[in-house]
Amino acid sequence: MSQRYYVTTPIYYVNDDPHIGHAYTTLACDVIARFKRLDGFEVKFLTGTDEHGQKVAKSAAVAGMDPQAFTDKVSKNFRDLAGVMNYSNDDFIRTTEDRHTRACQALWRALQEKGEIYLGSYAG
Repeated sequence: MSQRYYVTTPIYYVNDDPHIGHAYTTLACDVIARFKRLDGFEVKFLTGTDEHGQKVAKSAAVAGMDPQAFTDKVSKNFRDLAGVMNYSNDDFIRTTEDRHTRACQALWRALQEKGEIYLGSYAG
């Protein structure tokens, strides 16, 4: 069995369409993923979109769209960019997907059960 190697891009914020910076960042990750595959690694390469937050809600309102319809449109543009650029990603995650919600909830519960989630003060 070959060694596993995980590559992820930032999960891009969908308050606007993708631009050259998104293309560049994903390309850099794609180069690493392709090299590691050639080097015999079992690579999992993830990219996707973060579809929550005030900026998204504001951008949807400015566009005169429902936030989910807005994120559907912009997320599709990010997915289309992956196709146009011929990236080799294995998965495209959207933070509005049920699988993402379930994974976050499972992580939260696991951390909570281990006492890793608590109220406190931070200075630094």
